[in-house]
Amino acid sequence: MQFEFNKSNTSWIAAAAAIAGGAAYMLSNRMRVGAHLSPTNELVFDRTVEVGRMSPSKALAGAMTIALGGYLVSQLASRRQFSSSTESTVHEIIDVEVPVSTAYNQWTQFEEFPRFMATVQEVKQIDDSHLHWRANVAGKTKEWDAEITEQVPDTRIAWRSTSGPKSWGEVSFEKIRDNRTRVTLQMYYEPETADEKIGSALGGVKLTTKGNLKKFKSLVEARGVESGAWRGEIAAQH
Repeated sequence: MQFEFNKSNTSWIAAAAAIAGGAAYMLSNRMRVGAHLSPTNELVFDRTVEVGRMSPSKALAGAMTIALGGYLVSQLASRRQFSSSTESTVHEIIDVEVPVSTAYNQWTQFEEFPRFMATVQEVKQIDDSHLHWRANVAGKTKEWDAEITEQVPDTRIAWRSTSGPKSWGEVSFEKIRDNRTRVTLQMYYEPETADEKIGSALGGVKLTTKGNLKKFKSLVEARGVESGAWRGEIAAQH
């Protein structure tokens, strides 16, 4: 097997060397070597490990070296995960205390999304099935267009981006009882920058989505009625 030395490989070698070096340093300070004559008059060397004889400073130095190696390994593993991850998934559910038609109708008011979506700055409805978004993504303002690919009143709305960051998903509405509706939001997106990948891995997008649904719940329950409605239907696109 041929092993190529590159930046990635040498980084892993450095991390492994740090761990091995720290272990060797600690071990070397706990070894004692002695000698004695055997019954046949042969010189025999003894090597023993003494527990508890190491000074605190030496123990700390060895432990810190091992910890550094472990940290390097974890960072390298994280970077590899970030670079290889191309798709992230969000799946959140919340129950709102309004009829299913009220919850659904309010969600069709796309231009009001900034009222409960923390990072969304503006949504413009171009026509019945096309939207233009502007939002803060990982600290930067981004704009993109989206297309509604299916819309069934009181049931579901599905969409996909047609420009900018790749994303697609759906929100569904389920009647639990007359004045309770279960809202389920599923979203799939592909982080573009390193900051977006890190934020995704740390759960930032999921936390934001959960917070947005809580704000939607507060908004629609406080009103008790929707601010508007679009009851048209868009056939599923394949």
